[in-house]
Amino acid sequence: MKFKAGDQVIITGGKDKGKKGTVIRVYPATDRVLVEGVNMYAKHIKPIAGRAGDKVVAERPLPTAKVAIINDKGQPDRIGYQVDKKGTKTRIFRKTGTVIPEKKQEKAAKKK
Repeated sequence: MKFKAGDQVIITGGKDKGKKGTVIRVYPATDRVLVEGVNMYAKHIKPIAGRAGDKVVAERPLPTAKVAIINDKGQPDRIGYQVDKKGTKTRIFRKTGTVIPEKKQEKAAKKK
């Protein structure tokens, strides 16, 4: 999976095309990513035993084909890999060729 939590991305297709957000979580088994504030859906909860009904709004995962990372110039880009002489693999932007900075993942992002 080329995307990581904390990456700034833009949506390239679907109902939220053009919106920008941050990747919250990555699902490598299904090739999907959860982006903050994008692909929102409402779930209606029925009233049960005196509890009031509710409408819960939450994000749903998007396929990685509908997401592009935003490079250092603010443009949509693809992710590539570069292996140095030591054998360490780093992610790079395809258009600019610069290394994608690794962000510190917050503990709150890991909980979801």
